[in-house]
Amino acid sequence: MAARILILLGFLLLSFSFALASDPKPLQDFCVADTSAPVVVNGVACKDAKMVQADDFFFSGLHLSGNTSNPTGSKVSPVNVVQIPGLNTLGISLARVDYAPWGINPSHTHPRASEIVTVVEGSLEVGFVTSNPENKLITKVLNKGDVFVFPVNLIHFQRNVGQSKAVAIAALSSQNPGVITVGNAVFGSNPAIPGDILAKAFQLDAKVVDYLQNLF
Repeated sequence: MAARILILLGFLLLSFSFALASDPKPLQDFCVADTSAPVVVNGVACKDAKMVQADDFFFSGLHLSGNTSNPTGSKVSPVNVVQIPGLNTLGISLARVDYAPWGINPSHTHPRASEIVTVVEGSLEVGFVTSNPENKLITKVLNKGDVFVFPVNLIHFQRNVGQSKAVAIAALSSQNPGVITVGNAVFGSNPAIPGDILAKAFQLDAKVVDYLQNLF
């Protein structure tokens, strides 16, 4: 009986090792996004490879400054699968972020990507918060040429700490990393999260919650 159990366990382990030996990468050279395809998949369906052109892998405009005349004083210009269909299935994307003096990129997360940011102009204070229960803030001031990493799904932010504009280039490990801005998600959801829940969760007066929900 014991021998049979050992043989069975060995067979299961061998089967598991074969299962882990699957292809971790795309099985074709590329899968250019076909945004007109009626098929819904986890991502975007592939265009016929015979119809692919150079422009499917091209984007122009990252040299243009974003408009920072808004309440946060920042502008994110994404370059993901929407802008470059050829990024489909490749698991990478970019963004340019412009900051007015003392402008911020508010606290947010990317649910599907880690982020590595490079400062190309100015100085930025950056930081992220670790998960419960520590919730440790890890922060640093970056100057031109400095690089910093935000791990996937952790809340992070950037702030221009200079008297002139700042610019950063962010690379992300997803063709569609997604963004959850904390303030918008908590106080600006549609429909709204019940005010009494937010008041209790954040230990705020109900009038303050009403004010924040109206603000967002």
